[in-house]
Amino acid sequence: MEKRVPCYCALCISRCGCISTVRDGRLVAVDPDPDHPTGEHLCIKGRTAPEWVNSSERLLTPLKRTRAKGAADPGWQPIGWDEALETISQRLQQLAASAGPESVAFSVTTPSGTGIADSFNWINRLAHAYGSPNTVFATENCNWHKDFTPMHTWGGGIGMPDYERTGCILLWGFNPTTSWLAQANLVRQAKRRGARLVVIDCRRAGLAALADQWLRVRPGSDGPLAMSLAHVLIENGWYDQAFIRRWSNGPFLVWGDNGRLLTEADIRPGGSSQRYVQWDGRRNAPLITDSATSDDASVAGDAALFGSYPVTTLQGRILCSPVFQHYAERCREYDPEAQSAITGISAEQVRETARLLHEQGPVSYFTWTGTAQQPQASQTSRAISLLYALTGDFDAPGGNVYFAKPAVANFFGLELLDQAQRQKTLGFSERPVGPGTMGWITSLDLYRAVVEQVPYPVKALISFGSNPQLTKPPTAHTEAALKQLEFYVHADLFMNPTAVYADIILPVASPWERSGLYPGFQVSQRAESHLQLRPAVIPPRGEAQSDTWIVFQLAVRLGLADHFFGGDMQQALEKLLEPSGVALETLQQHPQGIDLALQTQYQKYRQQGFATPSGRLELYASRFEAAGHDPLPDFVSGSDRDAAYPLRLTSAKWVQYCHSQQRNVPSLRKRMPDPLVELHPDTAVNGGIAEGEWVVVATPQGSIRARARFNESLDRNVVCAQYGWWQAGDGLGGRHYNGLIDAEEIDPVSGSNSLRSARCRISKIAPGE
Repeated sequence: MEKRVPCYCALCISRCGCISTVRDGRLVAVDPDPDHPTGEHLCIKGRTAPEWVNSSERLLTPLKRTRAKGAADPGWQPIGWDEALETISQRLQQLAASAGPESVAFSVTTPSGTGIADSFNWINRLAHAYGSPNTVFATENCNWHKDFTPMHTWGGGIGMPDYERTGCILLWGFNPTTSWLAQANLVRQAKRRGARLVVIDCRRAGLAALADQWLRVRPGSDGPLAMSLAHVLIENGWYDQAFIRRWSNGPFLVWGDNGRLLTEADIRPGGSSQRYVQWDGRRNAPLITDSATSDDASVAGDAALFGSYPVTTLQGRILCSPVFQHYAERCREYDPEAQSAITGISAEQVRETARLLHEQGPVSYFTWTGTAQQPQASQTSRAISLLYALTGDFDAPGGNVYFAKPAVANFFGLELLDQAQRQKTLGFSERPVGPGTMGWITSLDLYRAVVEQVPYPVKALISFGSNPQLTKPPTAHTEAALKQLEFYVHADLFMNPTAVYADIILPVASPWERSGLYPGFQVSQRAESHLQLRPAVIPPRGEAQSDTWIVFQLAVRLGLADHFFGGDMQQALEKLLEPSGVALETLQQHPQGIDLALQTQYQKYRQQGFATPSGRLELYASRFEAAGHDPLPDFVSGSDRDAAYPLRLTSAKWVQYCHSQQRNVPSLRKRMPDPLVELHPDTAVNGGIAEGEWVVVATPQGSIRARARFNESLDRNVVCAQYGWWQAGDGLGGRHYNGLIDAEEIDPVSGSNSLRSARCRISKIAPGE
C-alpha cells in the first residue's frame, strides 16, 4: 500500500511545501510540492528525512537514570509514560512548594532550525502557567536581533522583503540557500526580473555569486559598515528627508548637556514628558510635537534635521541639536576611508554600494545570525535598522513589509506570570531590554544560578529538544551545572551530549508522526495567506509522543488544566484557529492547506504610527537610553592584532546539517563526512597546510580538529569553521567549535555570544596531537 500526503517540511523556518510518500506504513520519500507557495524546491535535509525518521538510533521509550551523573554508563532503564509523567509532576510540585517555581528552568530548542515550532508556544505557556520566568531559548544568538531589537527602532521585527516589487535586495549576514530555501527562490526570481542584489558576507557563498555588489566584511565589523553606508547616504542627500522629518524622531531636539530628549515638561510648567520638541525652521522657534499619527506635512516639512539651537528651558537657556544631527555626526566617524581599516572594505566600494541603494530602490533587506552572533550585536542591529530607515521604504511597496497573515490566538502565556515573578527572570536586571522581557534566559544565566545560586538557586531543568553543550559556548559552570541539577528531564528524538545528564528521557515523535498548524508561510503575501494543518503521515514509532502531548499531560498533572483546555488538544486547536474564522474540520479536509486570499496593506504607520514610546520610528532609541545604553549606535573597536592568535575565526551553516542535527544521517554524512575549516590558499601555504589534511584550530579557550578546505573568497586573515559536530568518529576527540568561544564575552543588551567573531590560529597537527 502506498499513499502520497501533501504537507510541509517542518525541519526549519523555510517550511517548504512537500509531498510525503508512505509505503506499507513507512515513510519512504519526501519530495517538493510545486503547488505549495513554498514548495518549488526542497533541501537535502528534507529529502533525507526518511533516513532519520526510521533511524535505529531513535529514542522510542521513556528512560530513567539508575547511575550517578558523569558515569560512563547512565544505566538507562525503560519506564512507562505514567511513571515518567507522575515522577516529573511530583518533583515539580515539590520544588514549587519548597523553593518557588523560579527554581525550575525550562528549555526549548529553536523553532527556526528544528521541528519544535508546532509546540513552541505551548512549551512556553507551560513554563509561564507553572510560574517559572526562566526559559532557556537561544534567541540571543538567533532571532532576537531581527525580531525584537528592531522594535526599538520601528516597533516590530524587520518584516519580510517584498520580493515581487523590490528594486534592490540587501542580504546581510544571511545566506538563504542554506538556511531559508523559500527566500532563496524568491531572490533568484527577483534577480531574473531585474532587481539588483547586494550581499554582505565574509564568504562568497550562495547568492553572493549573483550579487551586483558583494562586500567581504571582516567578521564582527558589520556595525561600522552600516554607519559608513549611512554616512554616504546622508552626505549626498540620498535619503528620504520627508519620511525622516515626519515619521521619525530625527527632528526631536536633544539636550546639549545630558544627551536626553527635550520634552514639553522641560520648557513648560505642567508640560508632558511624552511630548517632544522640534525646531521649526520657518518660525525659528521650538515646536511641541502633537500626535505621531497626525499627518501634518506642512509642519513636518519645516522641522530642522541639522543645526544647534538655543532653547529656553525651566533650567535656563540650553543649546540643543536634532537627533538626526547627532546621528549624522556619529556616522561621520565611520566615513568610507575610516571604516576601511575596520571592515576591510574599500572606500570606493562603500560609495558604490550606497549609490546602488539610492538609485535602484525600493530597497528591501534581510539579516539573521551573521550579524546577531557578535558581542556588539544589538547596536549592529540598530545600525542596520537606521541605515534602512534612511531609504523611507519601510512597509512600502517593494520594501520590508508586514504581510497580512491568518489570525490565530496567542497562547504564549506570558500574561500568566505576574509582574513580581517576571522580575525574577535570570539576567533581567543586567539586561532589562533583552530577552528577559519575554521570560527567556541564557545558558550562562542558568548555569550560574545552578552552581553559584546567584541570584537564587535553580534546582531543575525541563528541556524540550535543546543541546546547549553543542549550541552555546561552554561556561566555567557548564558541566558542573548539568551534574549538579537535582532533577533534569529531556525530551528529544535522539540522545545528545546534553541529554546524557538527564534523570528522565522522554521520546519525541518526528514532524511526520504528528500534526502541526502553520498560519502563514512568511516569504510573500501568497505564502503568508496560506493556512495549513500538517497531518501526521505515519503513526509515531515505538512509544514516542509529540512535545505538545507531553506538555498537555504535564499540565493536567500539575493542576494547570484550566490553562490547557482541560488537557484536550483538539479543543485547544479549535480555540487557536477561532480568530481566523476557519474551522478545524475544514483544514483536516484540506491537508494541502487553504489560501485565505489576504491583501497587503502598506504603510500602516500612516494610520497607527509606530509601536514605539514616541509613536515614531526611533533613530534615538528611548528605551535603550532609559536602560543605560547609548540611544544611538556606537562601537568599540578593539585591537585587530594578536601575535598568538593572528587570524579571525567565524562560522557558517552548510546545507547538509542544521546546528547539531543530522550528522547521524548516512547519506548526509557521506556528502560531508568530516568537519571542515575554510581558509585562503595563501594562508594555508604560509602554515604548510595541504588541502584536505587535518589541522588544529585554536583560541585562548580551546582547540578543535578539522579538515582544511581552501576558499579563495576569504580574506587571508579569516578562517571559517563549522559548529555542531559531536558524533563518534568525527575526529574531534570530544571537542567542538563552541568550545573555542569565550562565553563571558557577550552583548551587553541581549547576551549574544561572539560565535561569528573570535581570534584564532591554525596549524598542522603535531605528531601525537
